[in-house]
Amino acid sequence: MASSHFPLVVFLTLLIFSPPPAAYSSLPFIVLHGIADECKSKGVKSFTDQLIAFSGSSGHCLEVGNGVWDSWFLPLEEQTNIVCEKVKEMKELSNGFNIVGLSQGNLIGRGVLEFCDGAPPVKNFISLAGPHAGTASVPLCGSGFLCIIADKLIKSEVYSDFVQEHLAPSGYLKLPNAISSYLEKCQFLPKLNNEIPDRRNSTFKERFSSLEKLVLIMFDDDKVVIPRETSWFGYYPDGEFEPVLPPQETKLYIEDWIGLRKLDEAGRVHFVNVSGGHLGISESDMKTFIVPYLVDNKQRPSVSTSRRMLDGPPSNGWHSPV
Repeated sequence: MASSHFPLVVFLTLLIFSPPPAAYSSLPFIVLHGIADECKSKGVKSFTDQLIAFSGSSGHCLEVGNGVWDSWFLPLEEQTNIVCEKVKEMKELSNGFNIVGLSQGNLIGRGVLEFCDGAPPVKNFISLAGPHAGTASVPLCGSGFLCIIADKLIKSEVYSDFVQEHLAPSGYLKLPNAISSYLEKCQFLPKLNNEIPDRRNSTFKERFSSLEKLVLIMFDDDKVVIPRETSWFGYYPDGEFEPVLPPQETKLYIEDWIGLRKLDEAGRVHFVNVSGGHLGISESDMKTFIVPYLVDNKQRPSVSTSRRMLDGPPSNGWHSPV
């Protein structure tokens, strides 16, 4: 008689003592650093470790070549190819992953998303200070006399084959007064943004618009990417250095060259403006605007919240090169 109740006893025992199901299941994420930086630098390592700790997700900073040197002098398409092969080799990314891009690293991340055949799917893309629409000034030089000379020299020859093949930021330097040369000679950003009319690739657009969420973080005191609104895909009109067009008024958005308009109209783009200089993100803003997109099935900020201006200087902020 007692034996007839044994299955029920076993079932109840398992029900009581079995661990509860996980509250969420998170995809891993990768971090792609900016120019003149490397994964082992204190700032990038701390940033990556904080995101892992805050989100509970598995995270990896993926190095491009030898780090600092290659971030400056290896063409962006070659940098993209290196990361493309790495993500395809990482078994932990095989079911999909999220990307966190830091300045120039965003363009490499988008290159992986758009160009990398056979790569695992990218779910969310979180961009910090990315020069998505280009930059109108050479990054990191400064305002000293020598920097002014260097800036003029590189602008005069920036679209030459030699500079394009030996200086990474030349691949996204977009001078409003030299658009025809930019479209003809610049080797990376025109392709990435589907800007050349007779070379637009529907696959690039399809892959970009497949993102579940695109988070575009702009820093209100950013003086590295020019204009700072490029972090949102805003930019100058062709032929002029003013005014800065909001993303929704650019040709890229209106004609939807890469699917940004499609994503935005579906409510999948968050335009975030935070206080601080270039990449000077605070822990509070990391937790508010980055971490929720690294954790599945967790409450995320609404679009209205993510668009607000955050007041006050960043605390415990991390500042990095491009």
